Amino acid sequence: MKLMFPRVNTAEETAEVARLAAEIWQEYYISIITIEQIDYMIEKFQSVRAITDQIHHLGYEYYLVHNHGSAVGYISLRQEEGKLFLSKFYIAKEYRGRGYASQALEFLEKLCKDRNLSHIWLTVNRNNNSSIAVYEKKGFQTVREQISDIGNGFVMDDFIMEKEVCS
Repeated sequence: MKLMFPRVNTAEETAEVARLAAEIWQEYYISIITIEQIDYMIEKFQSVRAITDQIHHLGYEYYLVHNHGSAVGYISLRQEEGKLFLSKFYIAKEYRGRGYASQALEFLEKLCKDRNLSHIWLTVNRNNNSSIAVYEKKGFQTVREQISDIGNGFVMDDFIMEKEVCS
């Protein structure tokens, strides 16, 4: 199955991303962080208001992950300093394990090549073992650790991972 990656441009598409974010975050992250932090992070980073601000004022691009026209996940990225920052990459639970991550990473690598960018980098919670394993399998390496204060008494305790993209 060949996935499509339409860019998010409309209010309806932004609302779809926010809906997916709430669904995926509440299902996936409950084993890693508290429900209070999940709710805070969804509102701060993945609400319609936050996504709209990121797209219009902070240089982020959002893409839906479409399977037969249905949104099954989403990606957020930003070009910075000759590299592609993969800010968000989420697939709904019922679609994991089907090779969608591989197709999405191929899409991102093509974007890098088309834009003459040298690397893809990302942050991942250091307790998110399944995602770390996927990224490692796809050629990402941990380059450093980072703890970021995100407000309200919460921090993000992450690994920064990077993959060189050959042009």
